[in-house]
Amino acid sequence: MGCAPSCGNIESTIIYIDRHQFRHQISPVTMRLPITEETPSQAGCCVPRARLRGKAIEQFASLFKGLADETRLEILGLLAAAQGELCACEIEEHVKHLSQPTISHHLKLLREEGLVTAERRGTWVYYTLDESLLSRAKKFVEIIEK
Repeated sequence: MGCAPSCGNIESTIIYIDRHQFRHQISPVTMRLPITEETPSQAGCCVPRARLRGKAIEQFASLFKGLADETRLEILGLLAAAQGELCACEIEEHVKHLSQPTISHHLKLLREEGLVTAERRGTWVYYTLDESLLSRAKKFVEIIEK
């Protein structure tokens, strides 16, 4: 079994401690829980109130996918503060900590998720918040609150 810690050998001490701890940990712990009757107020406690399935989940998943990044939230905040459209170059000026291709990538994702709309005028692209953004977010909150 190995010698006791008093032997002085550090390896035998570690083995002794490990075996000693193991012996104490293998004893089973049992506990009987009382069985109670279900009261009428508890009967409906585990029933889900609203279920999100299929198409509803897809529309909200895309909404939150678009919102799930600090940079995209920052861009949406800029557009909301502008209360109108912003040129891509104006957005790039505000998000200076990222390169132009990275900002373009985030703008593309926002467009694909339906959070912003884009209009090309010559060489510039102007972005605005999609009008459905607020209504989609409100619809999600309504479903959750039911």
